Amino acid sequence: MDYIDRIKQLKAERRITNDELSAMTGIPLGTLSKILAGFSDSPKLSNIVSICSALGCSLDYIVSGVPENHNNYTLEIGEMRLIENYRRLDTHGRELVTLVLDKECERIRSADYGARAVERETERKILKTPDVKRYTPDLASSGLGKRNLPLYGLSVSAGTGVFLDDTVAEEISIPNNARTEGADFAVRISGCSMEPKFRDGDVLLVQDCDGVENGELGIFVLDGAGYFKKYAGDRLISLNPEFGDILLRDFTDVSCCGRVIGKLKRK
Repeated sequence: MDYIDRIKQLKAERRITNDELSAMTGIPLGTLSKILAGFSDSPKLSNIVSICSALGCSLDYIVSGVPENHNNYTLEIGEMRLIENYRRLDTHGRELVTLVLDKECERIRSADYGARAVERETERKILKTPDVKRYTPDLASSGLGKRNLPLYGLSVSAGTGVFLDDTVAEEISIPNNARTEGADFAVRISGCSMEPKFRDGDVLLVQDCDGVENGELGIFVLDGAGYFKKYAGDRLISLNPEFGDILLRDFTDVSCCGRVIGKLKRK
């Protein structure tokens, strides 16, 4: 295997998509795709280092294929002194030291577990149902092969009341086919944070739900402001690498309004 094969293998093992790796490394998706396709004969070393960091492996492994040795520790002076003193102890002393060490390790594990529980609670916040008036979609036929959907506007300055409130929705007619059948409502977006896949003014097809899975696109409300982003557990991610991540821990009220399943073709 060459370095590209090793990167692809680690991506597959960690179930990381090109979009996710691009967001994790800051490498533009187009540049990353060229590297992984072998179109870039001399990729920047900084890009390869960023990929190694995101995949949790060494540069030496990616370049040469030599596995990392995780059992070869480099001891600090204080650690060497502890080992030397431990070897001077009798059986009772070693048992006492081992008991204290086990207790301290258990304390650290408990603290880490508590921190992870807080992180998981932050992730679960996204499953909370938004406290807004839910829309009532009109699915009546408006013509052969057509059906009607409520269309809402979305911008980061919009208040919670803008979402799923029939008083601010307009009705549009969309094709009634396999691509659109899962849509419960539509949202018109503004801005360039989800380019190049989604552009300013695009109309998204959204499936009503109160939570999405990691890596899925959704419509979210954070402290009353609306966002169209990719969900990544503890944060929301933009597809445009020029925009930074939005950390959910920075918000008090976090909710999901639906899963984005596609967009309408521009006329």
